[in-house]
Amino acid sequence: MIAVKDWAKRHWPQLRLRTILFATLFAVAAMPGVGAVFLRVYENTLVRQTEAELVAQGAALAATAALVWPESPPGRGVPFGVAKTIDPYDSSATTSGVDLSTTPILDERPAPTPAGPVSPDAAKAMSRLQPVLDATRATTLAGMTLLDRNGRIVATPAGGSYAALPEIAAALAGRSTTILRRNGAYRATYRFEWLSRAAAIRVHYARPVVVNGRVVGVLLLSRSARALFKGLYEDRGKILIGVAAIFLALVALSGVISRGVTRPIEQLGIATRAVASGRGRVPDAPVTAAIEIQGLYADFAAMAAAIDRRSHYLRDFAHAVSHEFKTPLAGIRGAIELLQDHPDMAAADRRRFLSNADADANRLALLVTRLMDLARADMAEPGATTTTDPLAVIGRVADTLRDAGVIVSLPADLPSLAVPDSTLEAAVTTLFENSRQAGSRMIDVRAVVTPTEVSLYVSDDGSGIAAGDRHRVFEAFFTTKRTTGGTGLGLAIALSLIEGAGGSLRLENEADSTFVMVMRRAA
Repeated sequence: MIAVKDWAKRHWPQLRLRTILFATLFAVAAMPGVGAVFLRVYENTLVRQTEAELVAQGAALAATAALVWPESPPGRGVPFGVAKTIDPYDSSATTSGVDLSTTPILDERPAPTPAGPVSPDAAKAMSRLQPVLDATRATTLAGMTLLDRNGRIVATPAGGSYAALPEIAAALAGRSTTILRRNGAYRATYRFEWLSRAAAIRVHYARPVVVNGRVVGVLLLSRSARALFKGLYEDRGKILIGVAAIFLALVALSGVISRGVTRPIEQLGIATRAVASGRGRVPDAPVTAAIEIQGLYADFAAMAAAIDRRSHYLRDFAHAVSHEFKTPLAGIRGAIELLQDHPDMAAADRRRFLSNADADANRLALLVTRLMDLARADMAEPGATTTTDPLAVIGRVADTLRDAGVIVSLPADLPSLAVPDSTLEAAVTTLFENSRQAGSRMIDVRAVVTPTEVSLYVSDDGSGIAAGDRHRVFEAFFTTKRTTGGTGLGLAIALSLIEGAGGSLRLENEADSTFVMVMRRAA
């Protein structure tokens, strides 16, 4: 099986979606026709149609035979008030039981066995019925034979008996019977006639002739069903109309699929290639597109927007990194050049230049460390079952900043959060450190709980944030404390950590530096 799959993968043709969909629709549309031929649905209908015609002819001829039978009284052949053991007009006699898939096909009807003379009443009835049989046979081309109550053939001078045949035995017992037998005279006429199972069979129908409530004879009819291809030819008008209707339906469905699936996907492919080259955008989804395709358009548009934001972020981040590294590197290089150019420099000056170079080196090391923290924050993925007790985390951070006067106004039953413990601790630590650097003497922490989220508000009584700096507080490398060693990466790292955990961090009020962390409650 694996070898077959590998071979199929190597030789699988490259097909367009339009081709696959049309081929699928065409195969589905062709299934009824294939089933009609190979599952013998249509052919079985032809055989049952032949049986129905024989049943109708048999009913009329048996009724006529009953009327002309010597013993028959006027009317239906059943005197009024006489109890009937057999009803020749029973509608169940017309029920078809023939099925090419399940009905056995018997051998060709054998020659009649020798028998004595037929009953006189049957012979007399035959003399009256013969013109009717001849006229009917000339029109229907069916074989018709009348048998007496003993199963002897009435029409031929040689006589003979069919009483041993199962269909005749059933009819003599009062049951109309249809069976299928092989046709020994059959010769193939059409090239593909081997596809037909009914071509070489003949339908035999035996119906009892009932007079005065008892079987007085049997009418045996037989005929070959219409050939499969002859039937198809005779019904060619209906078949062509059906084929045309199916083809038009296929065209209509192909148009719907093209507008709903294939064309939107092709347009989306063109748009994504344009976006990848930086010269386009994802357009709005066509109104005729399927709901899933419209969702795909929305997803691609969101992805393209995220990529665009990320590319701008990376470009701006690269410029910021270059700018932040340039200043300490220039200071270190200047100090080295001065020390090289003035080997006899005074000891105090040498110590001052070396101290400046060491400070710049320490700033570079701090920048590298914070950049590594930011990279880890950007790539952080919280675990599916991560839960954190915010009271414990905030209490632990507050203990390390006892001089900051942290006031925690949180309920004792504050629910757990669906964020990693280290993420919440790093974000809270950053906010507390920023408050202390801003000269705050008191930091206030409070919470607002909803059925799905917990919002932590952190505010202080420090100098606040200038209105012009509000939109830049989360920008990497932006800091108003550069002279005191600030890197401008603390809030950027905290924002990445919280967003990576599925939450959000924003500045609510610049006057008292109120920051809000919104995080999901743990399940």
